[in-house]
Amino acid sequence: MEQIELDKSLKTRHITMISIGGIIGTGLFIGTGKNIMSTGPATIISYFLACMIIVFIMRMLGEMASTKPENGSFAAYSGRFIGPWAGFTVGWLYWISWVFIVGLEAAVIGGILNSWFPMVPVWVGSVGITVILTGLNLYSVKTFGEFEYWLAFIKVSAIILFLIVGVTMILGINPNFEYKGLGFISDAGGFAPKGILPIFTGIVFVIFSISGAEVAAIAAGESENPKRNIVRAINNVVYRLGLFFVGSVLIMIMIIPWNDTKALAAPYANILKMAGFPLAGEVMQFVIFVSLISVMNSALFTSSRMLLGMAEKGDAPAIFKHVSKRNAPTWAILGSTIVAYICAILYFLSPDVIFYFLGNAVGALMIIVYIFIAIAHIRFRREYERTQTEPLAIKMWLFPYLTYLTIAVLLGVYVCQIFIPSLRAQFYLSTAFFIITIAVFFFKDKKIKAYQLGNPYQHADVDNGTKSQNM
Repeated sequence: MEQIELDKSLKTRHITMISIGGIIGTGLFIGTGKNIMSTGPATIISYFLACMIIVFIMRMLGEMASTKPENGSFAAYSGRFIGPWAGFTVGWLYWISWVFIVGLEAAVIGGILNSWFPMVPVWVGSVGITVILTGLNLYSVKTFGEFEYWLAFIKVSAIILFLIVGVTMILGINPNFEYKGLGFISDAGGFAPKGILPIFTGIVFVIFSISGAEVAAIAAGESENPKRNIVRAINNVVYRLGLFFVGSVLIMIMIIPWNDTKALAAPYANILKMAGFPLAGEVMQFVIFVSLISVMNSALFTSSRMLLGMAEKGDAPAIFKHVSKRNAPTWAILGSTIVAYICAILYFLSPDVIFYFLGNAVGALMIIVYIFIAIAHIRFRREYERTQTEPLAIKMWLFPYLTYLTIAVLLGVYVCQIFIPSLRAQFYLSTAFFIITIAVFFFKDKKIKAYQLGNPYQHADVDNGTKSQNM
């Protein structure tokens, strides 16, 4: 099957910044404080382990993508190396997750705009930002890349500023803050005040916060040198995850007591205020707003490319294969936008029931997708080593042991949801989505085979083709 050619106008700098910006969202700016309060200083272990899992997944994905970048990326690899049912399942689960995120971000952005400008209704802000981002994605992938580059630049600059300021505070060279050491950690109950279990259950929340790094592998396929840029993007993620996430958490737990709920409600803004930046709260609110737009922009891009890839394989309606004169997947973008609108409407109709339960399912679906990526990677590597002699551009470390370990940890994290009351509904809903998607594939496959068997014209064509070959 010939792959639909998209515009290759993304540059290396775009891919580099997308790979960095893809992991910096509201989960980092807002969720980090909550994780510290629920685990204590030991949450640094949760972040380290979760970051390592994402690094391993990205390494596996990079190994596959660097050999042959494809539309639909890991859904295509799952379909090829596990089976058509796996490609169908991964593609739709991933698409559902990102489309829902578009709707979620749109609703939250509308709320922020309403708080800044009360005369603008929430729904107007939500629809307005969605229309703008849809237009940017429809125009060209280069427009998407340039816009995302500058959004990511703002986020990265804010994190770097925070890290620099935090280090000066800890070293005692900030004139506005007197650092008194780490004695407050033992005074507040020690390193792990709530025991060992929260460290491991905390991995669940952290993975949800930092999922999205795989967007870089999808975007790299539309760059001027896909194979080279995929390798660069994967390598960038390794260092940035450690610096931005683990580094930020380390600074927080060294400055703010884990039980200081007021300070941890907005840890970035409050630490900057301690350092002598009175407008830190307003600045961080703007950065969070930019992060929401960035995540929404990436979600719209990613969901449309996944829908295009599935249409190529016959797992989605053929209309989504249509591309514009600028080689942008027009109907895949519009289709994703329409479903995102529906999700946003659910937020306004039932934010605490329907939208809440759907939102809970999204995070766990990412874990299922990651498990399939790891399984596909094992089968890919074995086939590659059996049939190819050219060395891989990027390789997963300690294959196959680390891959098997990653699968085991991800399965453990997924099952852990049962033991966390706030995530129990998420476990059941995501599992239901998973089972239903597989059932739909086999039902669809059965219907197609039944149609083919009952189609006399198709059999006539096959018979004629056979006779022609025998003549």
